[in-house]
Amino acid sequence: MATKIYTKTGDDGTTGLFGGVRVPKYDLRIEAYGTVDELSSVLGVVLANDVPDRLRNELEALHALLFTVGADLATPLQPPPQYAIPRIGATHIEHLERLIDANEAELEPLKNFILPGGSSTAAYLHVARTVCRRAERRTVELAQHEDVGDYLTTFLNRLSDYFFVTARLANKFADIGDVAWKNPMT
Repeated sequence: MATKIYTKTGDDGTTGLFGGVRVPKYDLRIEAYGTVDELSSVLGVVLANDVPDRLRNELEALHALLFTVGADLATPLQPPPQYAIPRIGATHIEHLERLIDANEAELEPLKNFILPGGSSTAAYLHVARTVCRRAERRTVELAQHEDVGDYLTTFLNRLSDYFFVTARLANKFADIGDVAWKNPMT
């Protein structure tokens, strides 16, 4: 007999963290990894579009890495988990910084503020950037109450920077300029 997708254990408004502890569905930890899950869904939409191969490989790898971010957030450090959980570390941040630097090297320096938009890939990457910023805010808030380790918030901060730069690069590959912000009152 096939396992059913519904367990009914969350019908009381709680959900289980990895390791079995049950918390309310509005718990800060649930908000943080739920927002990372939302970000993963947005990246799924990005990847369902016409993404240049050069960017597709990076985005697919980061899409998979978001599962590690979610697992890290879903598994409190205390008490120590009984199982080995993949965690975000310094090497992940360094990798993002290399990607950002490489992508930014292909762009003209910004001379003004830009609006999200241009190509559909760039627009969706800007949506990913804003969802990533929310995940970062939720993780920072969680870190005020619980230990989340040394790297998650920095990783999410760099990831949103990556999405910004990569959205600009997607526009360049599509031969579409960034959407320059102009004050409508002037």
